Amino acid sequence: MNKYIAFDVGGTKVKHSIIYEDGTILEKSHYSTAVTDLNRFLFDMVATIETYKSAHHVCGVAVSMAGPINPKTGYLESDSAGNVACLRRKSLKLLLEDRINLPIEVENDGNCAALAEKLNGNATECNHFICVTIGTGIGGGIYVDGKILHGNAFRGGEFGFMVTQKAAIEKEIWHHNGATSILVNDYKKLKGLGKDGIVEGQTIFDEAKDNEEVNQLLENWIGYVSVGIYNLAVTLDPEKILIGGGVSNQGELVGSIKRKLEGLAYWQDFSVPIDICKHKNDSGMIGALYHFLTRHGSGICSCGCF
Repeated sequence: MNKYIAFDVGGTKVKHSIIYEDGTILEKSHYSTAVTDLNRFLFDMVATIETYKSAHHVCGVAVSMAGPINPKTGYLESDSAGNVACLRRKSLKLLLEDRINLPIEVENDGNCAALAEKLNGNATECNHFICVTIGTGIGGGIYVDGKILHGNAFRGGEFGFMVTQKAAIEKEIWHHNGATSILVNDYKKLKGLGKDGIVEGQTIFDEAKDNEEVNQLLENWIGYVSVGIYNLAVTLDPEKILIGGGVSNQGELVGSIKRKLEGLAYWQDFSVPIDICKHKNDSGMIGALYHFLTRHGSGICSCGCF
């Protein structure tokens, strides 16, 4: 079975792996991201690729990264989006192709999360589904009629910019009321904790069982999450909506969201199954691989070696 190199470029670290074409990861590691230094960023990535090439026969390189990315050219179509400043208004694909002598494809990380679920996750049988990733912000991917819906300017799936409430301007968009980071920040304010303190989502869910104030805070947050999901369901009418991100590890989350949705007018007319993503931290790399395979095909090594 053919092997590939996959990267998931984040603002803090770059995850990388050797991955088979069925999405099985053979080995993986990570290194720190050179966010503002393009030469260093490219040096680190090329060095990682060459190390893998010396130990494995690989057929291509697949990359997941944030921002509005042209999936054909790998160009990041923004001066401000994305979490790696040195890649803005640049094509990582073009920057790397001449250096590594391998085909390379680049796709948005939210879209990759959806593609990972389509390849071998919880949407393998779906032809029309939505993946919502909830973390520091909210993003995701829309899979329609056998492909990702990229949109006119490659901003399809930027769910976090939906206006989901008008009561407080600072929490108007979904990024600012439904992201896990917002839940954590509100919890810190409630408990009088400093901004730099580390609080895990599990802590909040556990404390909410015995503390009414924390429970109300959590209920409000789940309400915001549910409003966004409702809007996606009534707009796109998918077969399924999958929830990803670290918070999806909370076993009671899906049940709580369903309870909130059932209290919204007309949900019974638009009700769709809600589930969690199968893939967690590896979704970017697995989805990037699937994007590569849709561009080059599977079963035949796209580097032309056989």
